[in-house]
Amino acid sequence: MFEKIFENGLWGSRFIVLLAVIFGLLGAIALFAVASFDIYETVKLVINTYINHLHPEHFHDLVVGGIIGAVDLYLIGIVMLLFSFGLYELFISDIDIAREDDEENKILSIHSLDQLKDKISKVIVMVLVVGFFQKVGLTSYTSPLELLYLALSITAVAVGLYFLSKVGHHH
Repeated sequence: MFEKIFENGLWGSRFIVLLAVIFGLLGAIALFAVASFDIYETVKLVINTYINHLHPEHFHDLVVGGIIGAVDLYLIGIVMLLFSFGLYELFISDIDIAREDDEENKILSIHSLDQLKDKISKVIVMVLVVGFFQKVGLTSYTSPLELLYLALSITAVAVGLYFLSKVGHHH
């Protein structure tokens, strides 16, 4: 009898994961809102620049940096969504409505912590790549050696992404 009560309580304790799910969703919403506001501000800057016939110093850097920064925040928001969906599906229940139209929804197809970790880690790598390109785009290069380093780093990122795309694919 004590074992049955204890096991029921232990099994019910999995609902504590709902805190991570709810706050993960709130974090994703906050990131999407901030990224959207950043893009709005960037578009407003572009419109004002062309209406007033101004061309501020480093204008292109501001525009590209603003948009890439927003993409970075959107990707982190996606990490939070995947985290929330994955935890919910692993510990609470399948999200039935997601499977009504598509029998095998690739995004929500998470059956183990390893699958959740793999999906999140791939998006995190993309966040790092976007951040890398944001930094590269805002850096000035003054010597041929710096350009060589730039070319080598871009090659390394490309090779890394190629191998990342091969992870998890069975032929």
